[in-house]
Amino acid sequence: MKKTSVAKKIFKPGFIARFFVKGGALITLAVILTIVVYILVNGVPNLNSKLFAWEYNSENVSMMPAIVNTVVMVVVTLLMSVPIGIGAAVYMVEYVKKESKLAKLIKLATQTLAGVPSIVYGLFGALFFVKYLSLQLSILSGCLTLGIMILPIVMETTEEALRMVPPSYKEGSLALGATRVQTIFKVMLRPATPGILSAVIIAVGRIVGESAALVFTAGTIAKPMASMLNSGRSLSVHMYVLSGEGLYIKQTYATATVLMLLVLILNGISSLIARKLEKNTTKEE
Repeated sequence: MKKTSVAKKIFKPGFIARFFVKGGALITLAVILTIVVYILVNGVPNLNSKLFAWEYNSENVSMMPAIVNTVVMVVVTLLMSVPIGIGAAVYMVEYVKKESKLAKLIKLATQTLAGVPSIVYGLFGALFFVKYLSLQLSILSGCLTLGIMILPIVMETTEEALRMVPPSYKEGSLALGATRVQTIFKVMLRPATPGILSAVIIAVGRIVGESAALVFTAGTIAKPMASMLNSGRSLSVHMYVLSGEGLYIKQTYATATVLMLLVLILNGISSLIARKLEKNTTKEE
């Protein structure tokens, strides 16, 4: 009888589902921890002051110019893409019927852009921004290319966040005499802010970790940018170049450590802001 009851528990659909879900989560966690520990073990011992010198040369292989360029790319790309993505999401939610042909066409285009490999974006950026617009290999060309890459992420996530706002908020605002624009900016966007910030977090990770598109658009020159029209490598491109040369493997691991920490710091800051805004929104409700 005991064997039968145990067998019934094991072969219950719920038990099997929980087993696979928990197993998948543990495997994913183990893989992530293995990668993180491996990078830290090989990278931390190789960190030194030379790697953070302002000027790059073949002796110090400094990553400081790449760090500066990466931060600039993140800020400029977000300033270009986030307002456009939010505006497009607002248009999809408030001004276009969900089942209309236009909405379906925009949705299809957004999903297609989200699935395009980064190397294709890089080739497009090289042909359009670098050659056709004569921006040459520059930080600006890289930022414009990255802006197109993250636009679908910002737009889709913001749209989902806006659709999750209770309809009663909008109806109550309009009933009190507020215009549609006032309702969007003062009533709809505020509770959707945590969702918008989660899109920004994903976008930051995509920008910081991108290398293929930037090789073709921003270039690989290891110098601090003097202007947006100068060529410069990001931290991920810096790591790619060092690993490709095969002479600076230790410095490559050190760069990977700094890159990982930079992503964690940026994501942590965004998460803290999102939580704070979510708490404030909950209190006001």
